[in-house]
Amino acid sequence: MSKSVAIFSLFIFAALFLGCNDQNIDEDRYTNLVFEDLFEVDGSPDPALWTYDLGTGSEISGEPGWGNRELQYYTNRPENVRIEDGMLHITAKQESFEGSNYTSARILTKGKFETTYGRFEASIQLPFGQGVWPAFWLLGDDSGGEVIWPQIGEIDIMEYRGQEPTIIHGSVHGPGYSAGQAVTQRYRKSSGRFDNEFHVFAIEWEPNLIDFYVDDVKYFSVTPDDVDGEWVFNDNTFHIILNVAVGGTFVGPPNQNTPFPQTMLVDYVRVYQL
Repeated sequence: MSKSVAIFSLFIFAALFLGCNDQNIDEDRYTNLVFEDLFEVDGSPDPALWTYDLGTGSEISGEPGWGNRELQYYTNRPENVRIEDGMLHITAKQESFEGSNYTSARILTKGKFETTYGRFEASIQLPFGQGVWPAFWLLGDDSGGEVIWPQIGEIDIMEYRGQEPTIIHGSVHGPGYSAGQAVTQRYRKSSGRFDNEFHVFAIEWEPNLIDFYVDDVKYFSVTPDDVDGEWVFNDNTFHIILNVAVGGTFVGPPNQNTPFPQTMLVDYVRVYQL
């Protein structure tokens, strides 16, 4: 090999090496772990990290249903929420309880962990059945009492209709684009289902940008140009929510073919910042 060819080859190798490093750095920007729950200790969720929403939500919307015509009563009983064998179990049951015909659980980090921006991810195996509505989502801080939903903002990292086991949804809600007018996109699996194996659902949230992922495949991006209203995701802190609802406007009620109980399994929840 001539000296000139050798120098040229070395130059190409160096350029490719540096390019690969730059690409790896770009892909691995979220390395600062700021929140993690691996659900390793059997029992109730860690009270240092999680609290509960309880009841039917009537104190929020003026009538039962958490503002969505949901049918469940949320409890903190081990029958509905527990850690077992290294997994968080959130279980929806068909039973008569405090005037409701279904029970389930909703846990949240409000008052424990709230932040703005980052990569939020969870490894989850979803339940199945008409009228079963699990979700992994973020809600803006409303502790001041003057700003309420949808002005506080909502980011649905993963929502799922139990009757559609190959499809999940990612959405944002804010003033002018909430409820049925949310900015949303769905992701359909090309093979397999979400109820028979674990998948990682995530967002990467930066100023004026939210990217949605399933198993590190980006399927949806939202910017201020995509919303028909005020962008409310730069100035507020958000907390994490995990829940399984029964019935509601998004999924409809269960039917005679819906098997109960139904459990959402969560292997871990993590939050990284840049």
